[in-house]
Amino acid sequence: MGLDNIRIVLVSPLYSGNIGSVCRAMANMGIADLALVAPRPINEDEARMMACHAVPLLNARRTFASLAEAVADCGAVMGASARAGLYRQHARSPREWAPWALELAAHTRVALVFGPEDNGLSVDDLSLCTQIIQIPTTDAYPSLNLAQAVMVCCYELFLAGGAWEPPREKSEVAPSDLRERMFTIWREMLTATGFLHDDMAEHMMLGIRRVLSRGALTVDDVHIMMGVARQTLWASRHRPGSDEAGSDDH
Repeated sequence: MGLDNIRIVLVSPLYSGNIGSVCRAMANMGIADLALVAPRPINEDEARMMACHAVPLLNARRTFASLAEAVADCGAVMGASARAGLYRQHARSPREWAPWALELAAHTRVALVFGPEDNGLSVDDLSLCTQIIQIPTTDAYPSLNLAQAVMVCCYELFLAGGAWEPPREKSEVAPSDLRERMFTIWREMLTATGFLHDDMAEHMMLGIRRVLSRGALTVDDVHIMMGVARQTLWASRHRPGSDEAGSDDH
């Protein structure tokens, strides 16, 4: 089940815009189960505006009178809290909890619970939580916007699920012989344009090599760089007043 078994629970959210923003964050990360506990009256227009294309998720929300009702069917209840103190020493970051939560979500529902924007989860709310999530922040300002906190947690769950793969280079890494051909034509071009001089040519070419070798150049990259050098050579040889440009007139 994985992400399908993750429920986001907002306890007494104050602002309709935040509810909509939470829906958008959830939709970004593939989580669709939203529960609201005793929310204030919701401005539907404001919520829809902030939900953007996640309005279907907003419309599918369920509302409960108490947190106990909202998590009654959940095997784990993970409460997000920025506060430290007694009975919170077992708090872990979203990144630390994510693999465990997904493993559990394979066979039971897991709730991630977030408190009101002004005061967070109460002690009574936290008493229903089996785990505590603390999002790492600077000590100077640990309070996060509600939707930001939900996004951080959903993001870590999404990554831990392994569904996303970073894009891969279509072009292979350039082999040494191709890179050397590139440096040869660059040396020819830099000499023709007057950038390289015999007494400093070797030294400057070491610098050029360093600049062009800081990352892994692909075959496509090298072909582009060679094309730049060839075009510059052509322009240099055909500029007005050059020997080769003059020879074209005869």
